[in-house]
Amino acid sequence: MKILVIGQGGREHTLVWKLAQSSLVEKIYCAPGNAGISQIAESIPMPEQFTDLVDWAESKNIALTIVGPEVPLAEGIVDVFHERGLKAFGPDKRAARLEASKDFAKQMMMKNNIPTAAHRTFVDAEEAMAYIEDYNAPVFVKANGLAAGKGVIPGRTFKEAAQAVTTILVDKAFGEAGDSVVIEEELIGEEASFTVLTDGTYCLPFVSSQDHKMSHDGDTGKNTGGMGAYSPAPVITPELHNDVMQRIVYPTIKGMADIGRPFKGVLYVGLMITDAGPKVVEFNCRFGDPEVQVLLPRLKSDLVPLLMACIDGTLEQHTDVQWYDEAAACVVMASGGYPDSYQTGKVITGLENAASIQGVNVFHAGTEQDGENIVTAGGRVLCVTAVAGELSDAIQRAYQGVSAIQFADAHFRNDIGYRALERD
Repeated sequence: MKILVIGQGGREHTLVWKLAQSSLVEKIYCAPGNAGISQIAESIPMPEQFTDLVDWAESKNIALTIVGPEVPLAEGIVDVFHERGLKAFGPDKRAARLEASKDFAKQMMMKNNIPTAAHRTFVDAEEAMAYIEDYNAPVFVKANGLAAGKGVIPGRTFKEAAQAVTTILVDKAFGEAGDSVVIEEELIGEEASFTVLTDGTYCLPFVSSQDHKMSHDGDTGKNTGGMGAYSPAPVITPELHNDVMQRIVYPTIKGMADIGRPFKGVLYVGLMITDAGPKVVEFNCRFGDPEVQVLLPRLKSDLVPLLMACIDGTLEQHTDVQWYDEAAACVVMASGGYPDSYQTGKVITGLENAASIQGVNVFHAGTEQDGENIVTAGGRVLCVTAVAGELSDAIQRAYQGVSAIQFADAHFRNDIGYRALERD
């Protein structure tokens, strides 16, 4: 079969890498792809209109389209494929609202008694600031819409929170995504990522993972799309896993179906493990990035039948999914300045040296081909992933890979996996 993957980041490179291992796959295309993806799939331009992409998919007899990023999902790309009778993996526009609007997600959770942080939504900056002053405790200020993982700002003092409101609502730092803000109580605990596949009824959980959102060591700096990840996450015990499935995952899927928005695809649950139990920080309607970079290397089973089963409503027939016992770790190499302004076009060297290290894969996130050189083309540039028998060894190998790669002003965290290592 021929497969089309939509996207150009580390998530999509990892998906293409895993799909290429399937005996079911004849050829993979990626729109628009990146320099790494182009080594194992044929990159094509991403048209402005979804209908043009569907026309192309029909002409190439594409059997399955996999949508990586959240923006095309929120804009209804899956709907356009389905209207033409083509199979596309991911939630439709109505279901993708779960990620596209934090306020919608909060209302859905409140209605279905799903544990999450207390919140209020505002469109007026002065009203938001009055609420924060009256609340008189640390909060998080979040752009309601999609902001590439950067629209979440901590406000541990009134001054910080007020500035965050101004940044989002007044300065429009995140454009239309910041037409309203969700102000949440600060949850105290340890974060974890919980990923499931679902066909709208049955849910198939992946192994556990944890990412690192903040830009600098010790979880300091600014919020980013993710600076690294590892799997398994020891904080997710078997008991906690069952609790999340029963109190969060299945009530979410049922709640979405009950309001006529059946959810098919990947449900990513960002969790905070508090003293009162797990609470939802956010929902994503696609694979986490960089979480998928540590999940798919651990997946022994063929991914293609699982994705097809989500579309066909037959996921319950795939309960025998196999996983490798090895642990995985990923370190993101970013452009200097990320998540704020940064420069691109920096020549990258050492990629082959890194890939030659046992257990290491280098997934490209923001790269492009410039003549004979591969150069930086985004904030997050590379995701250096390693697998090993023990998590500590996987982390060490990943940093070996990082040390083998050079580009000007490269930035990465030096403490990926520290929470797990502290538990040893």
